[in-house]
Amino acid sequence: MSGAVVDGVDFDRRAVILCKPDAVVRGLVNRILGMISDAGITVSDRLDLVAQPWQAHVAYRDMLADTRRRDMRDLPAHIDATYAGQPVTLALAHGEPGIHARLRQLIGHTDPTRAEAGTIRSDLGDDSFAVARAESRLVRNLVDASDDPAASRREYGTWYGPGRRLQVTDFDRCSVVLCKPDAVARGLVDAVLERIAAAGATIANRIDVTVQPWQAHVHYWDLLVDADWFPDRDIPACLDDAYAGKQVTVALAYGEPGIHEQLRQLLGHFDPTQAAAGTIRGDLGNDSLNAALEQKRFVHNLVHTSDDADAARRDFGTWYGARRRVLLTGPSAGVPLQTARTHL
Repeated sequence: MSGAVVDGVDFDRRAVILCKPDAVVRGLVNRILGMISDAGITVSDRLDLVAQPWQAHVAYRDMLADTRRRDMRDLPAHIDATYAGQPVTLALAHGEPGIHARLRQLIGHTDPTRAEAGTIRSDLGDDSFAVARAESRLVRNLVDASDDPAASRREYGTWYGPGRRLQVTDFDRCSVVLCKPDAVARGLVDAVLERIAAAGATIANRIDVTVQPWQAHVHYWDLLVDADWFPDRDIPACLDDAYAGKQVTVALAYGEPGIHEQLRQLLGHFDPTQAAAGTIRGDLGNDSLNAALEQKRFVHNLVHTSDDADAARRDFGTWYGARRRVLLTGPSAGVPLQTARTHL
């Protein structure tokens, strides 16, 4: 899907939310998305990425093409300085027709000093047009959202389209992190990713995924192939029950060669009761292998990372590949999940 045309999608009811680099740097993304959710707008499919120059150019196409602007000569440089190579966070907003106007009202005036109290830019902003002009840069106003359905269509293609592929070049240095539904249900996704980042990995391309059955089957192919190891349960049915239609969060972790082994050590033993203190499962886990065996399910242990470079390549295709249409089907609630064969 190029994103230029998306058939069968009602963009009257969907808008793209862009949390700008200043929101990311100030650690305000969760608060911004929370304020939008608190206003009764459903937010889903968060995506953390590093902005490519072309994405910012397309996002600001109307400003760049406006020959009436007196600052036209400097505007491209200002946009590149603000966005190129900088982290941004995207999300989709779902609602009724008119959602675009609701979001504009909630976000507030472009100049935070002129935004009404109770709007995002007024309550969280710390910049102004006057300061931005004096410093010859774009105003820092935290967040933007699609102006209308046509803008939603264009911005979906801009941010959720081909840009997601540009950072994956060397799977020896990249692991896919899968935060499982138990992590989502317990609100531990941020804590898990922060622990991985604190260990020296760079986290990017975070997305929320509603799992399709084929994704669980491909991800845990070894469990399905060796299902006769577990005669006491129907493994395909268990996988479908555990994953299909459930919410997970996926991200990429970049580091040096050896990152896969480093992350496995950080995760800890698949049985949280056997995981060492200081590991993610040891510190945050609340399940046990014994309980899982007694209940004929998989153990809840929060997170998976790719075993090696080949697994990372396959995991990337599974979770970041043929799933962009799924982003537009609307959110669903997360429920606890179980894990793979070695985690039984």
